[in-house]
Amino acid sequence: MHKGQKIGQSGEDLAADFLIQKGYTLLERNYKTRTAEIDIIAMEKNHLCFVEVKTRTSLKKGLPKESVHHAKQQKVISGARFYLKTNNLFNQAVRFDVVEIIFSHGHPEITLIKNAFGTI
Repeated sequence: MHKGQKIGQSGEDLAADFLIQKGYTLLERNYKTRTAEIDIIAMEKNHLCFVEVKTRTSLKKGLPKESVHHAKQQKVISGARFYLKTNNLFNQAVRFDVVEIIFSHGHPEITLIKNAFGTI
């Protein structure tokens, strides 16, 4: 695992813990289809949340959330559709969230952006 993967994995671990503290119930991590990967799938109240986690150690490439561009959003939406169909969740309220993590001076700053993009 290279440095970027380690940072990403530690970010996903932090995001999972953060979401649990916020009252989410985690259902899946690193859910994969042939064309998409969803970092976290969780329930928050009555919403099934598909969560993209983005982690940065600096802002040289912009805010983490800025890397969740249109093409990435479409992949997550595609993966979500597959998950819903596979699990027969046809009338489920769905939301797409982004958790951005910035490691600043060794301490993570975590921001949850609910309803960050898209609909099904």
